[in-house]
Amino acid sequence: MLILIPVEGRDEKLAKITTIAGRKRWAVVDFDQGEVQSVTFHDDRMETGHDFIDFVILENKFENYLDFMEEGMMVLIRREEETIEDLIEAFKFKELDEAGI
Repeated sequence: MLILIPVEGRDEKLAKITTIAGRKRWAVVDFDQGEVQSVTFHDDRMETGHDFIDFVILENKFENYLDFMEEGMMVLIRREEETIEDLIEAFKFKELDEAGI
């Protein structure tokens, strides 16, 4: 499954989640069998090379997430996690909040 995250950098270990407006890149995490298979970074989320992304993790519940939902993505909101590694750990253990309309 693929997870999309707006981040402020390009380093898999150091990049932190940020708001959509403040993002520098989109991180796409390929998560399969309970482990990260790969992390890629993209300037434009529409040019990731993937037809479908399963989840998007956002900075806060005040982000405009309706476009993601219309594309069929499940929208998750971080609690206190900042790095990609922390976000994926929270994802594994279902410690992220679901966005609701």
